[in-house]
Amino acid sequence: MTGLGGGVVIVPLLTSVFGVDIRYAVGASLVSVIATSLGAASTYIRKGYTNLRLGMFLEVATTIGAIVGALIATFITVKMLTIVLAVVLIYSAYLSQRPRPEHCENETVEPLAEYLHLNGTYPTPDGLMPYQVHSLPAGFSIMLLAGVLSGLLGIGSGGFKVLAMDQAMRLPFKVSTTTSNFMIGVTAAASAGVYLTRGYIDPGLSMPVMLGVLPGAFLGARILIGAKTQVLRIIFSFVLLVMALKMVYNSLIGGL
Repeated sequence: MTGLGGGVVIVPLLTSVFGVDIRYAVGASLVSVIATSLGAASTYIRKGYTNLRLGMFLEVATTIGAIVGALIATFITVKMLTIVLAVVLIYSAYLSQRPRPEHCENETVEPLAEYLHLNGTYPTPDGLMPYQVHSLPAGFSIMLLAGVLSGLLGIGSGGFKVLAMDQAMRLPFKVSTTTSNFMIGVTAAASAGVYLTRGYIDPGLSMPVMLGVLPGAFLGARILIGAKTQVLRIIFSFVLLVMALKMVYNSLIGGL
């Protein structure tokens, strides 16, 4: 529903409630993120929310970043991983509460986006609404960072993907979340391959997690279609903030 992929919930849940080592939790989370993306993306694409051309273009950056992040993850301490995740979540929660108009009059045209045919339309109660893609180089750079975070933390980095498209590229929020949901599966798959070769994906842990998130992904996709944008922003921010505070508590006080 928020384009986060569910990793922001799964990693803290597995580590703090079930006592799973964070690297195995990240591996299970990456598998579940793939399932989440597959479960919801089909609905969003069919309804016309997802910008497929933009998603595939930005995936070049996130996939490269994901592989880099996964490769360096095993050389970073558990506490460092936890602190990085918490900082990312808090900053994402802050940015998500900076709403902007969904539709702007007299928008300037981004030449590169126009050349690549990345602009599109999405369904609203008033019919199909066109939108323009802005600041494509900045969005591409943020996606590279999002990929690194995905490989490093196993969260799908949906928070940064959504914020890059919503704030930097100025896409409608529902287009940002649905396109992020489409992208996170590819990003997570790139990271999961590295974690698999290093032995951090446990089938006994990953399978029940994946079976749990898949029906939730279908349900979230149905809810988003009729949800108000501001409600989605509030849910998005609240989930990130709660998970960040929990991770900080576990790392600094709870002795994760």
